[in-house]
Amino acid sequence: MTPPDTRPTPVILVLGNDYRQAMVDVLTQRYAVDYEIIAPTTMEEAIEVLTDLKTGRRPVALAACEFFAEGEKATHLLAKFQKFMPSARRLVYVPAERFRGSVSVMRESLAEGRLDLYLMLPQGPRDEEFHTAICETLSDWAQSFGLSEIDGTRIIADGPSPDLSRIRDFLDRMGMPNTVHTSDSPAGIEVLASAGPDAQLPLLQGPNGELTLSQPTNADLGAALYGRPTDIGEDAICDLVIVGAGPAGLGAAVYAASEGLDTLIIDQGPIGGQAGTSSMIRNYLGFPRGISGMRLAQRARSQAVRFGARFLAGQEVTGLRIAAGPDGCHVVELGADTVRGRAVLIATGVDYRRLGVEQLEDLVGRGVNYGAAASTSREVKHKDVYVVGGGNSAGQAAVHLSRFAKHVTILVRREGLAATMSQYLIRELEGNPRITIRPRTIVTDGGGEGHLEWLTLRDVESGADERVDAAGLYLLLGAQPTCSWLPPDVARDDKGFVLAGAETPWQSWQGGRPPEPYATTVPGVYVAGDIRCGSMKRVASASGEGAGVVPLVHAFLAPEAR
Repeated sequence: MTPPDTRPTPVILVLGNDYRQAMVDVLTQRYAVDYEIIAPTTMEEAIEVLTDLKTGRRPVALAACEFFAEGEKATHLLAKFQKFMPSARRLVYVPAERFRGSVSVMRESLAEGRLDLYLMLPQGPRDEEFHTAICETLSDWAQSFGLSEIDGTRIIADGPSPDLSRIRDFLDRMGMPNTVHTSDSPAGIEVLASAGPDAQLPLLQGPNGELTLSQPTNADLGAALYGRPTDIGEDAICDLVIVGAGPAGLGAAVYAASEGLDTLIIDQGPIGGQAGTSSMIRNYLGFPRGISGMRLAQRARSQAVRFGARFLAGQEVTGLRIAAGPDGCHVVELGADTVRGRAVLIATGVDYRRLGVEQLEDLVGRGVNYGAAASTSREVKHKDVYVVGGGNSAGQAAVHLSRFAKHVTILVRREGLAATMSQYLIRELEGNPRITIRPRTIVTDGGGEGHLEWLTLRDVESGADERVDAAGLYLLLGAQPTCSWLPPDVARDDKGFVLAGAETPWQSWQGGRPPEPYATTVPGVYVAGDIRCGSMKRVASASGEGAGVVPLVHAFLAPEAR
């Protein structure tokens, strides 16, 4: 039975003059059941309404402002109200007769991050393009704001911990609605009673109470969703085993499975890899309004499953035996278990490098996070947080966190971001008043009573230290290879990235010719994505490389098929 809705109804705020009522009518027809549509008529009334909403802790999901004839007034008006509704998505709706004149102004506002989208006011009923944009925007807001009303997976925990952060991040990225309850709450008492006296927190209870896990590992969580390696079958031989379910692995999975290859994808964490933590990817082809890494991964996973691909999540690969056994198959080791494949794709991506400050390592999961950890953003409301890193992932994390935190400071060792971050993100960061970029700065110390409370920052030029208050530290530091489990037969560079094609040692070439692109020094073993030496470290290029491996796998398997 679904519990009664006790959360406040989110609000859609409509601002405007000539077309305000038309916009209210359009939104009311579709969204009034789940959202309250509020349309103040004056600036004074709008401020009063927003003040009341903030006082009553009622969230504004979407703020829609009419595009006025004078142009930029709409975005300025939204910016003026931003302090009342920092997490709200910002929309400018444009009457048809003003649309042509709005394009240049709106394009500039989008580029600088001053609004999330602009749309032409519908000219008739059933404008599904308009409503698709609205629905996607509201869905993105709900996901980031954590306002799911679904009574899904219950987590019983008393206070923050590394295990709780890991479990929530895993479930969030797998698209599994979850709520946290304390042990003395009604839900906590109920779950503890069913788990037995020896159960340890955090406890996890699946939807409808069909499964209860005590201190579950990633392997336990993945097994609950997709099963264990033993479910594949001892005698099963896959055409392609993909290690890593980031963009490269998912790209390969979709194309391989759609072309009839028996495909298995394995990842030690949730589906999506490092890209799955990105709060919003705006430069991926085909998504003009952007898409979160989690959503992109979920769609790719569903697409691959539709074609017959199988997944193992939360399962760590520990070794690879090259063409072992009479069947000539490669053997992928997962601890005591194994799976076999005629071909193997290495798509494990990279991990963030560790900061190396012992005091902060002890606070991982308690305010200190490696990666964006979208599930923790709600914990830093109205607090100061710091992001360390100069790549796109760091920029995306800062933009996302700015919707919740009091202020976000990006720390970079370099002089600036131009050499490491896409220009569209730099413009968005520079246009965000809640974000500061602090160059030539590193973190040298930090601490707190059970949770991060302060950091020591050092200017790398002067050596001067400064102690600052901090409720969150998000570390997105460079790229560290994740393939130590590979045998020496698979050649790597001095940093640990896998060599492929013409980058492989010439001694391994056959007939004086290098392997095919994405082919390693071992026949039937391929590499794609960030783990490949010389890769672009971008989502689009990784997914493209994954797809590009599939023809090579077909060619490799062809003699066996004849």
